[in-house]
Amino acid sequence: MANEYHVSKNGAAGNPGTKETPFLTINEAAQVAIAGDTIIVHEGEYREWVNPKEGGLSNARRITYMAAEGERVVIKGSERVSNWASEGGGVWKAVVPNAIFCGWNPYAEIVIGDWMIFPVGRHVHLGDVYLNGMSFYEAENLEAVKNPSVRNEILDNWTKTIVPVKNPLQTKYVWFAEVNAENTVIYANFHEADPNKELTEINVRKCCFYPEKTGVNYITVQGFEMAHSANPWAPPTGDQPGLLGAHWSKGWIIENNIIHDAKCSAISIGKEYSSGDNYRTFRKDKPGYQYQLESVFTAAKSGWSKEKIGSHVIRNNVIYDCGQNGIVGHLGCVFSEIYNNHIYNIALKREFYGHEIAGIKLHAAIDVQIHNNRIHGCSLGLWLDWQAQGTRVSKNIFYNNCRDLFIEVSHGPFLVDHNIFTAKYAIDNHAQGSAWVHNLVGGEMVLRKMLNRATPYHAPHSTDVTGYAMVYGGDDRLYQNIFVGSKTDKAGTAGYDGCTASLEEYMASVEALVPGDLEIFEKVEQPVYVNNNVYISGAKAFAREETKLENSGFDAGYSIEENGDEVYLNISLPQDFESFTSVPHGTKTLGRVRIVDADFENPNGSDLLLDSDLLDADTAGKTVPGPLSCLKAGKNRIKVWG
Repeated sequence: MANEYHVSKNGAAGNPGTKETPFLTINEAAQVAIAGDTIIVHEGEYREWVNPKEGGLSNARRITYMAAEGERVVIKGSERVSNWASEGGGVWKAVVPNAIFCGWNPYAEIVIGDWMIFPVGRHVHLGDVYLNGMSFYEAENLEAVKNPSVRNEILDNWTKTIVPVKNPLQTKYVWFAEVNAENTVIYANFHEADPNKELTEINVRKCCFYPEKTGVNYITVQGFEMAHSANPWAPPTGDQPGLLGAHWSKGWIIENNIIHDAKCSAISIGKEYSSGDNYRTFRKDKPGYQYQLESVFTAAKSGWSKEKIGSHVIRNNVIYDCGQNGIVGHLGCVFSEIYNNHIYNIALKREFYGHEIAGIKLHAAIDVQIHNNRIHGCSLGLWLDWQAQGTRVSKNIFYNNCRDLFIEVSHGPFLVDHNIFTAKYAIDNHAQGSAWVHNLVGGEMVLRKMLNRATPYHAPHSTDVTGYAMVYGGDDRLYQNIFVGSKTDKAGTAGYDGCTASLEEYMASVEALVPGDLEIFEKVEQPVYVNNNVYISGAKAFAREETKLENSGFDAGYSIEENGDEVYLNISLPQDFESFTSVPHGTKTLGRVRIVDADFENPNGSDLLLDSDLLDADTAGKTVPGPLSCLKAGKNRIKVWG
């Protein structure tokens, strides 16, 4: 029989967890809950690491952790510090006993791992100091705490060339720590503030909600606010603990939470350490690419399959102010659904930087469905790296990102439809076997081949590896998109010029080079299928596109406007736009991808039909290009979120 446990700040250790006599901590409930149980947490601030002992047994017999309805429940990886002693000049000192860290001292743990590239010549640590919720910067030494103006490295090296830090004035708030056998001594410059009178916190725990063991399946986490984890850098070749995460398991539902100020990643549905843990960094004998390739096969031997791993749901969360990722996952993310999340201000602090940073960063996102998310103010919005097969990116809104979408070393089929992309550098397509349908793209699409990193591909809707190949570029479909350019960018599909325009033409061109095998395939550009797109404001079309609407000199006046929690699209379209209609695409029209020999279809193998727009309006009949069926000639102002 299922149990209902209660947790309250009015509870006591040793209570049975009833509504009348609740547990004092969430973790007490997490040690006794079994399949089918529900844990209701009442209002208050819980400074603990929730480490579930058991998981559920199925979707119908899961363990649910939920905030009591209408009550604010906050789980923090930090502790309050109020024993600061003034050193003068705004600098204060606190002596913190190391026992508070329970064996994981973030002020002794450095941010390190594969593909981390900045800072150079020094280390930053996983520790942090917060003043009334504002995260500080780590200083290089004690002198830089006393004089923050000497600390210009981050602004000089990074924010001038990538994107500005969220709040440049924040960089004057700095800390430095010295760790000995018994204590951690933290110095911080609070300027005019008195840290003993304000809310002053330091992070002390690696995670807020994360099982230490793997295989803790079918957990629901619902309605919490979580903050202040000291979790480490999470590359695809390493262990990937998040502030909140599933830790190599199946069937989690993470919904309606507010998650912020993770040192690295907020939500993890990724890898664990046994298939490799930053070997490139520590062994130094092989490139990270090789270790990442090995991790795929090692994980497969350890049970990486649809039956045991993935199938998570992440929905309706607000995620912000994290150092590396809003959502991260390699291998463990397979068959998951990520939707209706608001993700912003990811990797803007720029205390450290590397190649594994994005609002959402997934490797091996097999059959993952990413839709109806709002992603903005990030170094990179969405990065799908390796094995994006059966992946669908649909009905998302990207704006104010340095780049919006990066798809890398994948063979498809992957589908990108009904999205709004606004970055001047909108899309990196370093992959093949894609379909881009009904998107609004307001910047460059950069195309690159990857001829030195052979990447696995899989049987459809499976983790079973059936082969691997280089990325030759092309084998892409681009239909019914609107491309908006400018005087300086390279927006549009002209980057495909030189490609063949059908599979038949491609094969005939290869056969004309016989005799030969691999080398003759490499001499012919893969086909691309480009038709019924709109090109305005300088965007340029593929030379062999037969049916298109092109008005290079037309001024689109393209922008995204925020009004509180509402987001509006502003765009002008030429007079002949509304007559430029076509029927919806789907499995029957998109064809198969060449290398994988697989169709564009739903995760359950059924036929796909793109018959609804970004706002879920029915588009089963003829419709205009772009993500919204209500677009019209002239000026448009349409609410797309909120």
